[in-house]
Amino acid sequence: MKRIFHLAALSLAILCCACGGSQTPNANYLHEDDVKFAADACFEPIVQELSELFNGRHPEATMIPLYCNEDSAIRLLLRDSLRMAITTRKLTENEKAIIHKAKHNYKQSLFAYDAFALIVNKNNPDTIINMNEIKGIISGKITDWNQLEVTHKSGPLYMVFDHSGSSTVRFMKDSLNGGKPLSGNIYAQNNYNEVIQMVKEREDVIGVVSTDWLRVSKGDTCTLQNFRDLDVKVMLVGFYGLKDPLGLDAKDWQRPYQYYIATGEYPLFRGVYTICTDSRPKSMTSMFYFFLKGDGQRVICNSSQLLPRNQVQVRDVVAK
Repeated sequence: MKRIFHLAALSLAILCCACGGSQTPNANYLHEDDVKFAADACFEPIVQELSELFNGRHPEATMIPLYCNEDSAIRLLLRDSLRMAITTRKLTENEKAIIHKAKHNYKQSLFAYDAFALIVNKNNPDTIINMNEIKGIISGKITDWNQLEVTHKSGPLYMVFDHSGSSTVRFMKDSLNGGKPLSGNIYAQNNYNEVIQMVKEREDVIGVVSTDWLRVSKGDTCTLQNFRDLDVKVMLVGFYGLKDPLGLDAKDWQRPYQYYIATGEYPLFRGVYTICTDSRPKSMTSMFYFFLKGDGQRVICNSSQLLPRNQVQVRDVVAK
């Protein structure tokens, strides 16, 4: 009797379909106004603000964000588990081919620049470092504080990242370590909150975090402007040490302010991209373009430490 019942039910469903009756959609299918996306956890503070603003402007949109490491975000996009991702790199040729094989198109665009902040304990007197020293730390050549050019302490030096599979680790590996795995006194936590907490507790650690995670609260532009009143210190980073390759005195070490990202004087920055594989002209596509222009770019400029992709005006301000 069960088998007969199932066959009867199936016949009825087919009949309804043929007569133009409505079908029950697959629960996993993305509806027109679903905005289901994955974002590299580096950008959770600003992406959350952008999502809330977009949702306020588009109350019909259903926001379904997932914050994860970059590798996971790309994998979810390729599996069609979602159709938008916020990453620090574009799709590779192989990834594009996978998307085309699934009969999807894609669009991807740079929408901001992000800088890394190197943070140390408030009791640590050493707050100056250069790019060659950073390369030495992640390659295992520098393992003690007394190996730094400007130092007031000695003992083991540790560098801590958010996650072994994060875009931060990938940047350090590909851009600063010649594609080789990081080695030496290198450790990973589960997220940026744990990195910051470890730096608060230990004076022998340099933490590597996306600068936007140093905000005390949402839209906190005061902290972003001067990095004061934090529970950690933000290190000054220079391209060279006390002497540059030409033997001239190096003058500048900078912190990751938007100004120094824009001028290229702060060396640790990278692009941030939004990738979308949904071609329907509804909420998903609308949010893709929301990141790229108008209010989205203004929020990035005014409420985060990321630098928007749109041209910005740099002005000298004289206090009176």
